[in-house]
Amino acid sequence: MLELPYTSNIHGNAVRWGKMGDGPPLVAVHGTPFSSQVWRRIVPHIMDRRTVYYFDLVGYGLSEMREGQDVSVGVQNKVLAALFEEWGLTRPDVLAHDFGGATVLRAYYLDGLRYGSLTIFDAVALAPWGSPLVQHVRKHTAAFAEMPEYMHKAMLRAYLQTAAHNELSEEALEIYSAPWLGPVGQPAFYRQIAQMDQAYTDEIEPLYRPLDCPVSILWGACDEWIPPEKGETLAQSLSGQACQLISEAGHLVQEDRPEAIVAAVLRQISDHVR
Repeated sequence: MLELPYTSNIHGNAVRWGKMGDGPPLVAVHGTPFSSQVWRRIVPHIMDRRTVYYFDLVGYGLSEMREGQDVSVGVQNKVLAALFEEWGLTRPDVLAHDFGGATVLRAYYLDGLRYGSLTIFDAVALAPWGSPLVQHVRKHTAAFAEMPEYMHKAMLRAYLQTAAHNELSEEALEIYSAPWLGPVGQPAFYRQIAQMDQAYTDEIEPLYRPLDCPVSILWGACDEWIPPEKGETLAQSLSGQACQLISEAGHLVQEDRPEAIVAAVLRQISDHVR
C-alpha cells in the first residue's frame, strides 16, 4: 500500500497525498472509482528515477468525503493546479488514468499547467462516456445511496470487476471497495456518480491539439468501459501518434498489466531526459 501521510486543504477540501523516490518530479493522477492505490504496483519501479507525487482526488480514497461536496471533474483540475503550486512544480512528468486523464487535460487547456511529458491511458476525454451502471445510477441516486450495505458492497465489487480483463485479486477488491463502504463511503460513491457530467469534457474537446510536450497514449485492448477506438482518436488529437494497445488488459490496466505501464513510463522519461 502507498502511504499518504500529508494533508492539504485545497478549496475547502482535505486532500491526502504522498511522495516517494528521488529525481525530477512525476505526478500520478488516478481515476474513478479508484484511488491513488492504483499506483502501488507502478511507483516502486520508477521511484529510483523520479520523485513520484500521488494523491487521492477530492471525494475519493482517503481524501475528505462529505455531503454537498463538489467532487466533479470540474473541480479536480483546480485541485491539481493548487497542488502543483504547493509542491513547487512547473513541468513535471505526468501519468494519468480515466478521470485523471480528464483532470490533467482540463488543467492543461484551462488552467495553464504544463508538463515535461504526459503518459495517459484509458482516459475519460471524448464523448460519449459513462457505463450503463453510471447512466442508471444517475437517474436513481437517492435510492442507491440508501441501499442496504450488503447489497451495495456486492454491486460495488461486481462493478469493479468489470473494469479489469482478468479476475481481480481479493486484495485489489478490498483496496478499491474500502473507501466506498460505511455511512460516509457509500453515499460518497453515489455522489461522485451523480456528478459525472459530460459537459466537463465537452468543454475542452474543441481545444484538443498536440501538447507542447511528448505524449504517449495507451489503452487496454479489452477495455469494456471506454472502447480502444477512443484511444486512437485521442492519440491523433493530442500527439499525432498511434495509440498503443495493451493486450490482455481492460480498463484497469494497473491490475491487468502493470508492467506495461511501468515500461511506457520508463520509455517516456528515458527518451526525453531533462
